[in-house]
Parts: sequence; C-alpha cells; structure tokens
Amino acid sequence: MVNRYAVMGHPVAHSLSPFIHEQFALQSGVSLSYEKIAVEPGYFVTAVQDFFAAQGKGLNVTLPFKEEAYQLAEQVTPRCRQARAANTLWMKQGHLHADNTDGIGLIRDLKTHISLADKHVLILGAGGAARGIIAPLLAEGIAGLTVTNRSLHRAEDLQADFPSIHCQAWGSSSPFDLLINATSAGTRQEEISWPAGAIKADSFCYDLSYTLQGSTPFVTWARQRGCGAADGLGMLVEQAAEAFFIWHGLFPERAAVLARLHEKQLGKR
Repeated sequence: MVNRYAVMGHPVAHSLSPFIHEQFALQSGVSLSYEKIAVEPGYFVTAVQDFFAAQGKGLNVTLPFKEEAYQLAEQVTPRCRQARAANTLWMKQGHLHADNTDGIGLIRDLKTHISLADKHVLILGAGGAARGIIAPLLAEGIAGLTVTNRSLHRAEDLQADFPSIHCQAWGSSSPFDLLINATSAGTRQEEISWPAGAIKADSFCYDLSYTLQGSTPFVTWARQRGCGAADGLGMLVEQAAEAFFIWHGLFPERAAVLARLHEKQLGKR
C-alpha cells in the first residue's frame, strides 16, 4: 500500500505541494501519494482525525489552520512551540506530532536574495504564517522587527508572545529594509492598500504567497516602486524539503524543483 500524504487548507486548489513532494519522492526513490484536501473552516479537526484514522502518514497545513494544527497536536517540536503554529503533522506511536518548517524555509530562501544582518524588518499580517517566521528572523541578527496588521490587536497578541518585537497600526510607518507579506492577500489575489510609507528605494519585499502564473499583487506593487521583490516559491520548496526530511529521513535536492516551478510560473512547459 502506498503511503498517503496531503496538504489541507482553505483555499488549497492553488497548492503546488503535491508537485513538489512528488518530485522529491522521484529523486529519493520514495513511494507515496500526495493530494490536496480542501477543508471548510470549522471542520479542520475532524478532517485531520479522519485522515490519520484512514492510515494517512503525514499532513502539511496551510492557511488558515496553522494555529489550530498546533493546538490539536499532542507532541510539538521546540520551534513549533515557539511559533504556536504548525504546518507539518504526522502520527508516531499513536500520538499526533507537529512541527513548523516555515521559518527555516523562509530563512534559507531569503539568504539567496539578501543579507539579513542589521536589517529593519516589517511583517505585514499577524496570523499563523507570521507566527512561524518571527523567531527564526530574530535569530539572524536583524536590527529590529515590527508587525503591522489591519486588526491591531492581532499584532499585539504576537507581541505578548515575542516581547522584543514592535507592533503598529496598518499604514502608519517609516521605511524598512525588508518587508514580508504574511497576509492571505497573495493567495486570494486580493488587492489591498499596502503601507506606502514603509517602502524605500532599496527595500526588499518578500511575499510568503505565490501564484501559479505571473506575480502576486504585493510583488507587483513593490516592483512598480523600483524595489527588489520575490514571492514565496523558494520558501515553499525549502519548507517542503524540511517536511520531507521529517517524514522520510531524507533531505532532497531543491534547486531543480524550484527551477521547474519558475518555468511553470512563466508559462513554459
């Protein structure tokens, strides 16, 4: 019987995780199936329980269920506990385990674009995606980290868990060196009013979201203002590689997989 894996989220139709894990499996000689499972809000716990009851082996979790995945797990890794959000689940000896590979995935990809040392960083959004990247960013010697959110209390909740960060109202900002979009706007292709005061000529803008073709609204906005920018495809591949290692004990080669995804994004075969 082929071992079954999946990604759960809402929405999830756009996910490239099946393609990535299938490519990793081909490299590694691992036999698996990997699918997308769309879950309506309010049904996540039941969906997870049903998946593992049917002998599923591992789950990736995307928006908006990362905090719920953390709460559901019985055993969590230190970095998952720190984030209080999970994107990787697996069953071991009858207990649900959780990890968060978002942070390490982001750092590995960001370092291919910029140096993080002494950078002033602004995170846009304060949900589960933001939670997973704060501690890894702070560990990289950045000059400071600020979180802004359209509902300020959500940013303040993060500050309670990470006292060294700052939070501020959406739109009230001085320029930052690095802006990271952790909202769901890119996933939903939603046009929102980005905080123009936060950007300067040499800012770098990184979107945790990605699109199957073209650029996300945030990346487009940044490039129109002359800034360097990247979407989350590289992070997606890196966090998937870390999850693959957790599940299979094998660390896959990522560059060729990312190159194929960029070709798909540009409409090449």
